[in-house]
Amino acid sequence: MAKITVNGKSQEIEDNTTLAKLISLNNISQPDMVSIQLNEEFILKNDYESILLKDSDTVDFLYFMGGGQ
Repeated sequence: MAKITVNGKSQEIEDNTTLAKLISLNNISQPDMVSIQLNEEFILKNDYESILLKDSDTVDFLYFMGGGQ
């Protein structure tokens, strides 16, 4: 098990969890509308399946919303 921080909250995950799996575990309803920062670096969507999370990683799901004037 690894302990990571997701959007400021501690979360335990299984070893060898990918970013793609983390999206599923956190019930992200519109993953195409989310950007991910891993340890303060933006990750390309093409890399979500290949990046394995490790103990003490920090992940932020950033939601972009349209609208306004």
